[in-house]
Amino acid sequence: MNILLIGSGGREHALAYSLYHSNSTDKIYCSPGNPGIFQFCNKAEIKHDDFSEIANFCKSNNIYLVVVGPEQPLSEGISDFLEAENIKVFGPSKSAAQLESSKGFAKEFMKKYKIPTAEFKIFTINQMQEAIDYLNTYNTYPLVLKADGLAAGKGVVICENIQTAINELEEFFSGKFGTAGQTIVLEEFMNGEEASILALTDGDNFITLASSQDHKRAFDGDLGPNTGGMGAYSPAPIVTDEILEKVKDRIIRPTLEGMKNEGMAFKGCLYVGIMINNAEPKVVEYNVRFGDPETQAVLANFKGDFAGLLLSIAEGELDESFIDEVCDTHSCCVVMTSEGYPGNYPKGQIISGIKSAEKAGAIVFQAGTSMNDGELVANGGRVLGVTGIGNSLKQAVDNAYDAVNCIKFDNSFYRKDIAHKALKK
Repeated sequence: MNILLIGSGGREHALAYSLYHSNSTDKIYCSPGNPGIFQFCNKAEIKHDDFSEIANFCKSNNIYLVVVGPEQPLSEGISDFLEAENIKVFGPSKSAAQLESSKGFAKEFMKKYKIPTAEFKIFTINQMQEAIDYLNTYNTYPLVLKADGLAAGKGVVICENIQTAINELEEFFSGKFGTAGQTIVLEEFMNGEEASILALTDGDNFITLASSQDHKRAFDGDLGPNTGGMGAYSPAPIVTDEILEKVKDRIIRPTLEGMKNEGMAFKGCLYVGIMINNAEPKVVEYNVRFGDPETQAVLANFKGDFAGLLLSIAEGELDESFIDEVCDTHSCCVVMTSEGYPGNYPKGQIISGIKSAEKAGAIVFQAGTSMNDGELVANGGRVLGVTGIGNSLKQAVDNAYDAVNCIKFDNSFYRKDIAHKALKK
């Protein structure tokens, strides 16, 4: 089948890689894409945010399946639009995408369906004084402040004291994250260790891919500002079989049943970020698509017909036979960024050494890259996702960092402790 992939980041490069290596795939097109993606895909010369143009392209090029990578078009209703045009699409409806596009919606949903998560309060920009009054009575810092809307993974701040919380609250309401921060969620800080679970579902049935652990903070030791993700590894040993069963029974199944009950059945990839404390998982956040950089780590270990699996979900009948086997390899993705990310950072630095890194046994997923006069250059904060694979986690980590050392570009920066928690154990 011919496939159209929407997106341009490291996650989409990983999706393109797995789709390309699927038996079900004929041609893959991508919009807007990046130079790494175009190693596997044809460039679709369309406006990736124009749903009518996308639909016309699909009809003209016999596209059998559209795979949507980022959350923004899902929150804007791309799946609803394409399905109304009789085009199969992997990704949830606009209403179901509220699990990510509105943290307030997600928290109220979890409260209603008794899904374990942190205690919370929601305030709008018109309730600023009420929010400050609440902070003045709150006495169990740290406290987590979240923008309600989409903020590219950066709209979360951990406030260590009341003054920081009030300052951040004022910044959110003053437009730090645009309209995404006009409603905020204040929630209790959860102790424990985070992990990520990707559940692929047709709305009724689901399967979980290998667990993973992301590293959100910018600097080693989990210090510095939150980012979109500085690296990930898979599987995460913190997610034992016992904990995974709890996640399935207490979180994923009630979520799918609740969404169906709300008249917004969820079809696609349900990302569940969990906090594990004393072997008890709670939801940190939902995403309504594959995570980034978790996908780079998880799909590096996937064996099977990935395109066939996604198509079966788009058609409403999840078919597990497209998964060949339970893979016993490990992977580690180290994100190479431009120094300064997630704040201001340079662009245009020439990148070298990717071929040497891939000869060293890694897969280099491109994220913030572009071509300039025939040279591959950095064009974003997160530039590359260098992913090592091994028969053990240590081997995967060593392979990833050996590959990172092959790659050069000015002002490059990366964390040197990806998977450190698991390796210590």
